[in-house]
Formats: sequence, structure tokens, C-alpha cells
Amino acid sequence: MPAPKRIAILGSTGSVGRSALSVARHLGPLVKVTGLAAGRDARGLWAQALAFRPAHLGLADPEGAAWLRGRAAALKGPWRPRVHGGPEALERVAEEAPADLVLGAVVGFVGLKPTLAAIARGRDIALANKETLVAAGELVSRAARRRRVRLLPVDSEHNAIFQCLEAVPDPSHVKRLVLTASGGPFRGASAAELAKVGPKEALRHPTWAMGPKITVDSATLMNKGLEVIEAHWLFGLPYGRIDVAVHPQSVVHSMVETVDGSLLAQLGPADMRLPIQHSFTWPERRPHAMPALDLMGLPPLTFEAPDTRRFPCLALAYRAGRMAGAAPAALNAANEVAVEAFLKGSLPFLGIPRLLTRVLGAFARLPEERRRAPDLDAVLAADAWGRGRARALLQARRA
Repeated sequence: MPAPKRIAILGSTGSVGRSALSVARHLGPLVKVTGLAAGRDARGLWAQALAFRPAHLGLADPEGAAWLRGRAAALKGPWRPRVHGGPEALERVAEEAPADLVLGAVVGFVGLKPTLAAIARGRDIALANKETLVAAGELVSRAARRRRVRLLPVDSEHNAIFQCLEAVPDPSHVKRLVLTASGGPFRGASAAELAKVGPKEALRHPTWAMGPKITVDSATLMNKGLEVIEAHWLFGLPYGRIDVAVHPQSVVHSMVETVDGSLLAQLGPADMRLPIQHSFTWPERRPHAMPALDLMGLPPLTFEAPDTRRFPCLALAYRAGRMAGAAPAALNAANEVAVEAFLKGSLPFLGIPRLLTRVLGAFARLPEERRRAPDLDAVLAADAWGRGRARALLQARRA
């Protein structure tokens, strides 16, 4: 039997992280979890550590990390993990855990630096953190090429495209990509109905179980917009050849159209464990423990064009992607601020796209040198500017 693939999981206590550990448990001796890192859930991380015995643990919360160190120091026997704490904990695990593959499953811009740290050490990346490529696609892609690192997409849509493209080895044969979207919980809702939406309603996704930030992004269609930008960097196609189709049943996860008119699609249940396992075992395939897709039991599969008038966040993401440079980083930062404000009840649902429209418009008026993103410092500056601008607009709204 070959040596197990060594895997470090960043964001292990979140939805994708927990699914990844379920996959690791199923794969058994084929994988070895060598590093686990999270944000604040010290007890959840410790429970995972006891189950998988990784060499490295990381927690961004310093107090929680101190608690973990106490637990690790009290262990009897040969296993005693090294605990990293504080804002750089995820980076330390990405760098120091002996891993062949690092799964980036944290939510938001915070995933960028750990991903770059893992790439710098030559580790392949299983990417579930779309904000990394949204904010710094050129930077991350360049670093991955330089270090000959593979970027294996874990988002169900990008993983579907990745699988379809394996059947189309010649890039010149690809006409376009079609990302599918469930449409979220408010597909078909009127503007008047959307004006009354609160966090409770927005967090009721019809087909996927996800964390709150991604679920709200799905409700506004910003999640799909971010995925369009991510697809541009992962697969190298211009935005004019990346389309979105609303597919409420969430069975077809995405499609590739070839120049001869063929349409290749990847189908599967709405379960993140499938793309995670594909990334963990690629280029091989292994049996899974999930129920197979029952074709005879499926409802009719439907597709429709997205309504960017009622859900303008998708169009805003296309606009930021075409602006290039640091525009996606600024938009992503403002969106994180807006979603947080919505979840706290200080911004209405329709206030999210209104706020983002104003931020992106202000960014477009900045001097050209400030709109570029040649390096990490420029990306960090754009992120800080986007957050600052969004917070200032929120403060002015409350005044």
C-alpha cells in the first residue's frame, strides 16, 4: 500500500472542515491528517485533535490557543501536538505541518496568507476558500506556477468544471464554462418581498448546508459572482466565456461547452464530501460512503437565466472582475463588512448591493496606481480600503 497522503486542514471546525474530516475518516489509511487549524472554537478543535492526532494545531484566538497548550501539555504518551496561536496560527500550520496537500476551508479574506504560505512551501492546495482567488487571483496563480503547485478546486461548481475539463485536454476546444446556481432562498421573490428579508430567512438555503456568510452570499447571488471571478483564475477563461445558469435542484454542479457544441456536465448529490474526496484522492478515484444519485427519483431539472436586476451582486462581481487589478479585493472586503452588518441587523438585505455599488463606484474613481494589485501589499491595501469605505458608509447611514 502506498504511503498515506498527508493533509492539513485550515478551517477544520467549520462546515467544509467537518465534512473533510468525515472524508478522511472514510478514506482511513489512504490519508493522514497532520495539521488542523481554526479560528475560535478551541473545544471543537481539541475534539478533532483527539480523534485524528495531528502533529500541529493552530487557533487564531490567543486565549483558546493557551487552553489548547494546557491540554496538550497534560497528554500522556508519544503524541503531543505543537500548538500555534494568534493571528498567524493558520499560516504556521500551513507552513510547518508535514503535508502533501493543504485544504483551505476558512471563510473570507483571512484565508489568503495561509494559502500563500502553503504554496511557498510547495504544498498542493485544495481550495474551498474562494476569497483567496477573488482578492488575489493573479498573485496566487503566479506563486502556484512558480512553485509548480496544483490548485485543486473544492467548491462544488469549480470541482465539477475541473472534472469536465479532464475530458477536454486541449484548452482551444473549450467554448465556455457554465456555473450553476441554486438561486438561493429568494428565487422568484419580488422587490417588495426582498425588502422585508431578515437574517433568519436568508439563512434558510433550499439545498445546501453552509456557514452563515456563504449562505447570505448565496441569497444575494454574490457567492456566484465570487465564483465567476474564481473560475476566471482557475481555468484561464475571460469573463465573456463564463456564464451562470440558475438550477434550483442543485444536481448539475456545473458544465463545460466545447467548440463542437457538446455540453459536458457533472452531476451529483448536494454534498460537499464528494468534491472534497475527489480533491483528496486526485488523480485517483476511490469508493465513497454516500448514497449514490438516484436518477429515477430526481425531479425535473430546470435552468433559467439569473435576474441581475433583482440580484445585482452578480453583475457587480462581473464588473469588478473586468476592472481587474485590486477591484475584486475591494469588493470582497466591502461584501464581508456588509454581510456582517446584515447578520447583526444593522443593514437591510437590499442594502447589501446598494452599499457595494457605492464602494465599487468609489474604487473606480481612485488613481490608477491605487487600483493595481502587483503584490501582496497592494492587495492588503485594497482590502483595508474596501472595509474602511464600507464601514464609513454604514456609519453615515446610521447618523
